[in-house]
Amino acid sequence: MHKHHSALGLAVAPFDSAAGIAIASQPVQPVTLVRPHAAARAARYFVEKFPGRSMYAVKANPSPDLLRILWDSGITHYDVASIGEVRLVAHTLPQATLCFMHPVKAEEAIAEAYHEHGVRVFSLDSMEELAKIMRATGNAADLTLCVRLRVSSEHSKLSLASKFGVAPGEARELLFAARQAADALGICFHVGSQAMTPEAYANAMERVRQAIVEAAVTVDVVDVGGGFPSRYPGMEPPPLERYFETIHRAFESLPVSYSAELWAEPGRALCAEYSSLIVRVERRRGSELYINDGAYGALFDAAHIGWRFPVALLREPESDARDMPFSFYGPTCDDLDHMAGPFLLPADVQAGDYIEIGMLGAYGAAMRTGFNGFGVAETVAVGDEPMTSLYADTVAPARSVPASVVKL
Repeated sequence: MHKHHSALGLAVAPFDSAAGIAIASQPVQPVTLVRPHAAARAARYFVEKFPGRSMYAVKANPSPDLLRILWDSGITHYDVASIGEVRLVAHTLPQATLCFMHPVKAEEAIAEAYHEHGVRVFSLDSMEELAKIMRATGNAADLTLCVRLRVSSEHSKLSLASKFGVAPGEARELLFAARQAADALGICFHVGSQAMTPEAYANAMERVRQAIVEAAVTVDVVDVGGGFPSRYPGMEPPPLERYFETIHRAFESLPVSYSAELWAEPGRALCAEYSSLIVRVERRRGSELYINDGAYGALFDAAHIGWRFPVALLREPESDARDMPFSFYGPTCDDLDHMAGPFLLPADVQAGDYIEIGMLGAYGAAMRTGFNGFGVAETVAVGDEPMTSLYADTVAPARSVPASVVKL
């Protein structure tokens, strides 16, 4: 494939769409398409419309190119969950503010983050973790400590309610102790991934209210975590502004410091639209398609939690066959490399056809392995629209990649 390279190091295809690349280049290996303008647009939306501070949850997609795009679009704070993510963001964006929001950390990781990388924000959900943070930082007096509450994930597609978080009725002692140790005290929570209604945040904020009242402490930060949704087949969330309005109303009614800050940790919502994948059909067996990426590649969620991604057949002329449901098998020798779908594609799809699988910017790239020797050969930047978008009509047009981000 003949291509230029951007200032970010991304290949830029002469064909500015998935169909153009597939038809003209006939790639043998999967091709990841990235859309810098889509990530920039999502970031600007949160920066402009969320009524507080938005920090990117790096785990959703740790691509250095994406981190730079988000920084250029106004995201200055980054939610890191490991010392590896701390080092990555510190190296990629030396001026960024890093918040270590994993509630259970190695003491050595806390020490390195604090002493070598300037991290001052840490989350915790136990007295043991508080003691660990204080030891590792030498009883530092400049810490922002965010106590994580356990809240319901009933309104979210993926639960995050069982592993972390102190029950609100049991938070009093920890909030009081953290208040004594912290320069600034925060409360954080996570309603689960892909929250399908703003009610999830309203309910969680009521838990925050109860915890503050019971502990009788002054709170400086309320962090509503992640969970902000994207659009997928069968998952059509309300507009994000409704989430923001619900969160803002709840925050304004909390008994917190007059100067308290509101934070959020969007991950999926900032990066889902950033990338998609071109795959080739290697075999058709009835309604089963064997494709050259799968459960051990970008389609981990499609296989292991039954996530449905948008798909489109890339063919000229376009097929006029009716759509029918297909399932996918990935390229490895493992039976687990199976994606049940259903994925709706024209009934005449066959071996040799190319398919675009969309909305893989979140967790797709992050979950890849090299199992069985399979992987993606290249990543190409394109300027067409994502297969679906929550942002296309919500902020100023960003059809082209900003000059500050990509220069041919």
